[in-house]
Amino acid sequence: MSEVFLFRGAQIEGGGAADILVAEGRIEAVGADASRAGATVVDVDGLIALPGLVDLHTHLREPGYEASETILTGSRAAAAGGYTAVFAMPNTSPVADTAGVVEQELALGEAAGFVTVQPIGAVTVGQKGERLAELGAMADSRARVRVFSDDGFCVWDPLIMRRALEYVKAFDGVIAQHAQDPRLTEGAQMNEGAVSAELGLAGWPAVAEESIIARDVLLAEHVGSRLHVCHLSTAGSVDIIRWAKKRGVDVTAEVTPHHLLLTDELVRDYDARFKVNPPLRREEDVMAVREGLADGTIDIVATDHAPHPAEAKACEWHAAANGMVGLESAVRVVQQAMVDTGLITWADVARVMSREPARIGRLAGHGTPLTAGQPASLTFYDPAPVRAFGTDDLHGRSVNSPYLGRELPGEVRWTLHHGTATVVDGALLDAPGARA
Repeated sequence: MSEVFLFRGAQIEGGGAADILVAEGRIEAVGADASRAGATVVDVDGLIALPGLVDLHTHLREPGYEASETILTGSRAAAAGGYTAVFAMPNTSPVADTAGVVEQELALGEAAGFVTVQPIGAVTVGQKGERLAELGAMADSRARVRVFSDDGFCVWDPLIMRRALEYVKAFDGVIAQHAQDPRLTEGAQMNEGAVSAELGLAGWPAVAEESIIARDVLLAEHVGSRLHVCHLSTAGSVDIIRWAKKRGVDVTAEVTPHHLLLTDELVRDYDARFKVNPPLRREEDVMAVREGLADGTIDIVATDHAPHPAEAKACEWHAAANGMVGLESAVRVVQQAMVDTGLITWADVARVMSREPARIGRLAGHGTPLTAGQPASLTFYDPAPVRAFGTDDLHGRSVNSPYLGRELPGEVRWTLHHGTATVVDGALLDAPGARA
């Protein structure tokens, strides 16, 4: 249930301290004179006020893979990480390639209530890359799907990709491509480079990503449609996106927190928590994607939250599943990699983790300015603490985080989803608004 809150002394991204009054699911006033009788007064002096975070790339696993995650548990993890909206990838069982499945996901998200769950529709039937899925039906459904992806699988056929770009243009949709040439990555186990050569593991070359991105930006330019590149990870990919934007191609790109911080050197111990798709890259690639995010070439940070049951990671490297959980750690990693290094400001964090993801996904009511009349989806974040990330920080069903035991800065103190508290004083509530 939505309450009346008066948050006193918040640091507004890009400005100074201000009070924020929240009532009836909206921001009622911002400024020193904000007040209302009966409001719950919360001292947030020193906390950063951000528009609620928006993740354009999560795997919630439901329907079909509930042993790894459910829409409820994934929503709880998202709220704990400061998110108020997540886009759910379609690699479920059944695949989210019909209006019926995306509407089911939407209803489960609404029932959970912690965040807005916006389904992503598959580009092709069964994500098999052979024929287009029901793109128009999903767009016209109650879920109003605007992002389509076969994530986990590249739309490798250039004709299928062209037709998909043409189709979604009619309703301002976007194709979110998993850029991985399947032939160039057959049997690949990690990034191709010095470390893979030393370990004797089959390499995953950067060109497998870069060649697909190069092809697709040219297709998007030809069609005049929107393209989004998922989890960009190499220096060469940054160069291609930078080149495409200079040409005026309507392309956006995301980077994950782990590609901003971690390198392929971590694979030396064969700890499968560090096995991910695309793989962890070289230090040079990490520096390049940081620069790309800082200068606006890369538009957003997206988690690629990918939960797996313990047995999928507690095995030999070659048999382990790809993927990491990332919702609860994302903003803390971004602070460490980008803010504390002076590459971006908190105003930039609001842009790349809230406003731009909402804009790319055409998600109304999220990523809005912290001004009177806007929906009260808010995150209050304390950048001061530094502590080891542990399993107590995780609120989903899986614990395959690459940050366990790693010192990370910051803490989400409050999360409000349309005015309803989901995190209070750093504690995730059992149910939205369920404060004692």
